[in-house]
Amino acid sequence: MKTLSVTLFFLLSSFIASAQSHPSTKLETVAQFGRHQPIGLGVSQDNRIFVTFPKNPINYDYGLAEIVHGKRIPYPNAEWNQWDSLNPQHRFINVQALFVDQTNDLWVLDPASPSGQKAIPEGIKLLKINLKTNQVERVYRFEDLPRERTGLNDVQIDTRRQKAYLSDPGRGAIVVLDLRSGKSRTVLDTAPSTKADPDFVLTIDGKEVRDSRGNPFRSNVNGIALTHDFKYLYFRPITQTKLYRITVDDLVNLNLSPAELSGRVESMGETGVSHGMIADKAGRIYLTDSPDKAIRYVTPGESTAERRLRVLVQDNRLLWPDSFGIGTDGYLYVTAAQIHRTRRYNNGEDNVVYPFGLYRVKLPE
Repeated sequence: MKTLSVTLFFLLSSFIASAQSHPSTKLETVAQFGRHQPIGLGVSQDNRIFVTFPKNPINYDYGLAEIVHGKRIPYPNAEWNQWDSLNPQHRFINVQALFVDQTNDLWVLDPASPSGQKAIPEGIKLLKINLKTNQVERVYRFEDLPRERTGLNDVQIDTRRQKAYLSDPGRGAIVVLDLRSGKSRTVLDTAPSTKADPDFVLTIDGKEVRDSRGNPFRSNVNGIALTHDFKYLYFRPITQTKLYRITVDDLVNLNLSPAELSGRVESMGETGVSHGMIADKAGRIYLTDSPDKAIRYVTPGESTAERRLRVLVQDNRLLWPDSFGIGTDGYLYVTAAQIHRTRRYNNGEDNVVYPFGLYRVKLPE
């Protein structure tokens, strides 16, 4: 296992130790899901809550649900949530990420890769759902991507440019989808900033996260966050420790070569291990932190001196905090997926602390 150099370790430790925390901030339970594992999360402008659940051979009923009074209601209807892999274009195969855009439409990303199985190429899709009518308005199918090799994970929507930005850890790349034409481009696929550190081994509670074959958990570019002014896209692989960003103007610039685009990526410094992320209206970037069971955030700033890494909340219930949503009620919502406690990473033993939960915490002042 590769460890951080002594100098880097102390720099990161000092950075985190000096980070301003919010000791009075409390984590609140919003809903509990029994043995249904929550992954993706979206919160609408009228504070409707939507959660995705993986298509596991057991404990599956809905891939996407709206949480109403703590109960899961299949969304947008029961038909989309039927277990029907013979009709992958019109059924959820394995819904991953959600995003509510600035016009209050819900976007649903289905990489079509059921647990432990290969992706079903024709099932890969991105849905746009009108939250006023609860109807699917458009489906994007990424037919211009090498769908047998792609592994889409997260999505952000740019309503100003009519673009979608998606992380593709399967190929270590960012996908830029034109929402008008339905055509997509792959960018940063040769950039080191989108790649996992091959020698880094994720360790939680003193235990290396490895599958039954001894392979360590590893992920290329995973969580992404688009700022509300549509200026920056933040991104990072899970299994390394830096946060990166690039201006959206550069990301959509067709005249930049791959090397030139890679050179426009800016390192935001060491932030530790993180999975999901999200930006708020103030420009703060929130980061989940599974090793420390915490949520951190980076304050905006154009210079290193202006930026700060702060701890929003630390709580033992934050077992692999995964996806975020921000409500207009002043709360940050988060799922706890407990991926490191599942059978896959514990030699077939289920170490999950049931019930799975959805939580929220007050946003900073």
